[in-house]
Amino acid sequence: MTVVAIIAAVLLVAAAVITSFRILAGPNTLDRVVGIDSLVAVAAAGLAVWAAYSDDTALVPAIVALSLVGFLGSAAVARFRVRDDR
Repeated sequence: MTVVAIIAAVLLVAAAVITSFRILAGPNTLDRVVGIDSLVAVAAAGLAVWAAYSDDTALVPAIVALSLVGFLGSAAVARFRVRDDR
């Protein structure tokens, strides 16, 4: 189980670095919002990996709450998005 958790953690860190690059270098606002949503999903996956590694089920509500916040944030941005000026 430890090897799988280490591999998952390394892949999640790589995904977070790539996503952070998208957030910082995104050509427009919508790309940055998609990057932030992806980073929230990576964080939820990281919490899930930690919960599986430590056999701690107390993190499950935090994972659900983080997922809901990410979804509602994306839905709000999609609803009230203003076009970028060119």
